[in-house]
This record gives sequence, C-alpha cells and structure tokens, in this order.
Amino acid sequence: MRALLSFLLLIVFALPAMAGVKVQEITSPGGIKAWLVEDHSIPFAALDLRFRGGTSLDAPGKRGAVNLMTGLLEEGAGDLDAQAYARKLEGLAASFDFGADPDTVSISAQVLTENRDQAMELLRQTLLAPRFDPAAIERVRAQVLSGLRSDAKNPNAIAGEGFRKLAYGDQPYGSDGSGTEDSVGDLTRDDLIAAHAAVFARDRMYVSVVGDVTPEALGQMLDTLLGELPATGAPMPEKAKVTITGGTTVIPFETPQSVAIFGQPGIKRDDPDFFAAYILNTILGGGSFESRLMKEVRVKRGLTYGVYSYLVPRDLAAVYMGNVASSNDKIAEAVQVIRDVWADTQAHGVTEKELEDAKTYLTGAYPLRFDGNEQISSILVGMQMDALPIDYIATRNDKINAVTLADVNRVAASLLKPDQLHFVVVGEPEGLESSTN
Repeated sequence: MRALLSFLLLIVFALPAMAGVKVQEITSPGGIKAWLVEDHSIPFAALDLRFRGGTSLDAPGKRGAVNLMTGLLEEGAGDLDAQAYARKLEGLAASFDFGADPDTVSISAQVLTENRDQAMELLRQTLLAPRFDPAAIERVRAQVLSGLRSDAKNPNAIAGEGFRKLAYGDQPYGSDGSGTEDSVGDLTRDDLIAAHAAVFARDRMYVSVVGDVTPEALGQMLDTLLGELPATGAPMPEKAKVTITGGTTVIPFETPQSVAIFGQPGIKRDDPDFFAAYILNTILGGGSFESRLMKEVRVKRGLTYGVYSYLVPRDLAAVYMGNVASSNDKIAEAVQVIRDVWADTQAHGVTEKELEDAKTYLTGAYPLRFDGNEQISSILVGMQMDALPIDYIATRNDKINAVTLADVNRVAASLLKPDQLHFVVVGEPEGLESSTN
C-alpha cells in the first residue's frame, strides 16, 4: 500500500510538469525545423540533435567506423586539441554527450543562457571540424577494443551477438555496431572522416530544444549551428529482413548461471496495432511483478530473479525480444515455461482485469518521464524520429485508453508466434541442446 501511495503521489506532482509541455514547431530563417518548449523559469536550456542512420551507415568492411568517429567528437575540434576542448567546455559550465546506436547518432547539450552563444560555437566546431588527431584516435580506439574484449567474456553480450546474427544475418543489424577487434584495428583517419561525412547532414537531422530560449533566438541559433552542414549524407540502408526461425541455440560458456535472449519477428512503430501490442507486452513480460512471465517464472517457480520482454521496432526491421537468466540446472525449465506462456497468450489472449491494470500502470507512469528539460528534450526528438504528431504528449494516454480487449487479443493471436520464438542460451545449460523448429 505504501508503495502504491508513493507512486500515486509521484504522478500527482508529475502531472503539472507534463501539462506544461507546450510544444512549438520552429522553422529558422534558413529552413531548419525544430521543436521547442519554452521554459524561462531558470537560465538553462537542453538541446538534442539526432541524425538518422547510426552505425548502420558503416561502409562495407569498415564496421565500427561510425561508433569510433562518434567517440572522437569530444576529443578536439577546430584549433582546440582534446585537453583544450575539455577545458573550454568546463569553463562554459556546459555538457555535451555523444552516442551512436544502430539507427541514430545522438548529440545532447545542456547550456546556461549566459554562455549559450559560446557553447553553441564550440558545438558548431565539433560538428563541422572535428580534429581526429592521431593520438586521440589511438586512445579512443584502445577504449573501444577494451570494451570488445570485455564483451567477449560477457555472457549477456555473447547472447546478444548470437541473437543478432540469427535475426539479421549479414544485414547491418546482424553485428555489433562497435565492430570487431580486427575491423576497429584496421580503421584509418580517412575512414573516420568518411564516416563523419556519411552521418552529419541536414537530410537526416532532428532537433529539439527545451528551456530558456525564444523562438526568434532559436531560429538564429539553428542557422549558425547547423546551417553549414551538407545537405545530404550517405544513402540510407535498405530495410532489413528478420531471418530468425524457431528453436534453441546453445553457446557453451563456463559459468554457473546461463543467460538467454529470446525473440521472434516484431511489429513496426507506425503499425496501427502498435498500442495494442504495447499493452500486450506490458501484460506478458513488460517488467513489473504483475506480468505473466514474472509470475510464472519467478513468483511461482523461483527459476530467476527477473524475466522481461520488450518490443524493438527499429528503423530497418522490428523484433520482439526478451531475456532471462537462471542457474544451469534450471534454465531449461525457465525456457519451457516462457514458451508455454507465449503459446497460451497467443491462443487464449488476456483478461479484462489484466488490460485495465496495464492501462492504469502505463497512463500513470507516463507523466513521470517529464521530470526535467533534458528528459523532455530527448522525448521530443524521439517523437520526431517516430513521425509522431506534435500533440502526441497530450493524446498518448487517450490512445492507450482507447485500446479494447478485442484489440489486444486480436494482436496477441497475430503477433505472438510460438513456432518462431528462438532462444540463444549462453552457459552450460542442463537438458538443453541446439535445435531448430
């Protein structure tokens, strides 16, 4: 009861913040579009830039180039080497964050109003004139290689790599965007310059700003910051085909506990049934102790500390995934229970009570996401990339509440495919062998 009360109190305090998110679409004099939420209560603003394509834009034979290039963006720009760049950023009391995933290269900035112009000039140089100094390349390359060597000894990373290969084969999603030790070791400075040119272009750019900025000031800032970027970058990758079939793949690894990643083909974010699938996943394995998988695998049988499922609707393809870990002598039973729950939900659907509980949870938790300028800015740029309407924040819970029991059960029958569910198990599982359906 106390936990429920705390959750409800959090919602009460979060609702005003969510209600205060008034999104404007701004077009700069130079034609750059952005979404803005003005908040002049504190002299601070958060900026988010996203460039579609991500590590999937790696050129053939250059796996890991986009990831390494992104890691070098904070290692100097223009006349500033890595140390001078870090001192400049610290002196401005600003923060820049850079990241790359299979679909996106992301840049987030948090700046004080009094230093905004100088901070944006530093970011402009970062985008247009990164140095890629040899010493910095070798330092960041060593960090990436260290991570790859660590992943080679990590059962979760091994399972993820195995699942990617099964799900996507030779397509961009089929391998780690960080590359391999060989591919990263072979990358040259010219490869990084080419990766930079492939990613940073206006034809794949999304922008959001939240904070102490007026529309007029933002328009000028966007043109200064982004106006010199090239119009186009590398061609976008083609849509991927999900190649996974049902079965089990066992990857031997000496450990007392096996880990498993499982999955099947999924559903696209723009599918009309996505909200029904989202609610279905909350009921099936969305993470709470009330999910079916958690009840059956952990609560009733004590086979694991946690079991989860999640929709993964990436740009090029969609899968429906999950993960579980259990001792070697129990993982086979855990896998079978998950298969049984998957098949039962597909065949018989969910109950009205499960639907209403999931709606209550999802609509109640949504306002909690809007707890700061940085979080709101990130949400806004994600909305743009998903082609969601500008009023989505105000209408999202209505869309959740509009889903009916018939909708969820229809989607359960069509989306869940027990015969295509594949488990990649890393460990020394007793009673499990590799097989295909």
